[in-house]
Amino acid sequence: MATKLKIFSLAIRNIRRKPVRSLLLFLAVIVVTGTLFSATLFISSMKNALKIGTYRLGADVLVVPEKYEAQARTALLAGEPVSFYMDSSVLDEVKKVEGVKAVSPQLFIKPSSFSCCYSVDTFLVAFDPKTDFTVAPWLKTHLGGPLTGNEIITGREVPVIAGDTIPFYGTSFTVKGTMERTGMSFFDRSVFMTMDAAYRMAAASKTKAMEPITIGRNQISAVLVKADEGFSPERLVIKIEHDVPGVKAIASDAVISTVRRQLSGLLKGILAVSAILWALALLMMGFAFYMIVNERQRELGLLMAMGAKRRHIFRLIITEAVSISTVGGAIGLVVGGALLYFFKGLILESLKLPYLLPGAQMLLELVAGAVVFSVLTGLLSSLIPAVFASRMEPYEAVRKGE
Repeated sequence: MATKLKIFSLAIRNIRRKPVRSLLLFLAVIVVTGTLFSATLFISSMKNALKIGTYRLGADVLVVPEKYEAQARTALLAGEPVSFYMDSSVLDEVKKVEGVKAVSPQLFIKPSSFSCCYSVDTFLVAFDPKTDFTVAPWLKTHLGGPLTGNEIITGREVPVIAGDTIPFYGTSFTVKGTMERTGMSFFDRSVFMTMDAAYRMAAASKTKAMEPITIGRNQISAVLVKADEGFSPERLVIKIEHDVPGVKAIASDAVISTVRRQLSGLLKGILAVSAILWALALLMMGFAFYMIVNERQRELGLLMAMGAKRRHIFRLIITEAVSISTVGGAIGLVVGGALLYFFKGLILESLKLPYLLPGAQMLLELVAGAVVFSVLTGLLSSLIPAVFASRMEPYEAVRKGE
C-alpha cells in the first residue's frame, strides 16, 4: 500500500511541476470527452423521445387530406399548430379498407392570437372518446374516466395545472389534468378536448371570439388507423391511398424512420469528428509523455538505482497519464453537459426534432462510458512511453540525463 501511495504522490508532484504542459493535456481530454459525451447524450435523448412519442401516438397510419401531408408531418414531429379539414365521410371509407383494424378521427385546430395569452404555441387536438386509442387510455389510467363538457387535458409544456381555466375562441375550458412529458411537442404543447367540445367552441366563436373559426360537424382533420394483424403499415398505406381518393396516408414508422436516418447521419458525422479529435489527443499525449520520459531520464535512473523496480517506473508513467485523463474526463463531462443544457433549445429549434432525456440508468451508463473512455485515452497514450521508461538501464539513464 505504501508503494502505491508513493507512486501516486510522485505522479501528482510531476504533474504539478509542469503546469502549462499539464494544462494542455487536460484541455485535450476535456475537449474529446466533452464532445463525445454531449453528442451521445443528445442523440440518445432524441431517440428516447421518438420511442415514447411513437408509443403514445398508438396509430400505425395517419390519414390526412392529400395537400396537407407536409403540414401533418411537421405537426407530428415539431408540434407546430396547423388547421386543415376534410369531410368526415373519409372515416367510413377508411374503415372499409382491407387490413384496417380500428379508426378514430381527430381535429387539428390552430388557436387564434386572441385565444390564449401564454407564450407557448399551443396546439388544439380534438378526439372522439368513443373510438380514440391515443388519449382515452391515458385518461382511464390516470384520471379514472373520460372528459366531460368543456374539460381538457394538456401537455407538460403548457403552463397550467389541474383546475385552471383557459379560454379558446371565446369559450372557457377547465384543465382536468396534465400529461407526463414525452419530448414530442405534438403531445407536450397540445391541448386535448373532445370533438363535441371543439364543435361547440367553433359554433360559439361566431358571437364570442374576436377571430371566429368555422368548423362543421361533418369535418375532421385526420383519421388515426390501427393495422390488422398480418398487415404492415407500409402495405396499409398503399391500400388506403388506392381505395380512398383525395387523401394521403402516412405510416408513423415512416416518419420516425426518416428522423432516425437523419440522426444516424448526424451521429456518424459526430463520431467521425470525435475519432479525429481522439486520434489527435492520443498523439499529443503520447508525444508529451515521450518528451517527459526523455527529460526525466536521470530522475528515473536514480529511482531504479535506489531500488525501484521496472514495474514501478511503468506504473509511475501510467499513473500520471491516467490521473490527467480521469480528471480531464470528469471536467469534460461537466463542460459537455453544461454546453448541451445551455444550447439545447437553439439546436432543437434549428433541427425541429423531439428531445427527452433518457432514464437514470441510461444516464449512468453514458457517464460511466465517458469515464472509461477518458481513462482509456490516458492509458493508451502513455503505454509506449511507459514501456520505454521501464526498460531503461539505471546507469545509462543517469548518464544521458546529465
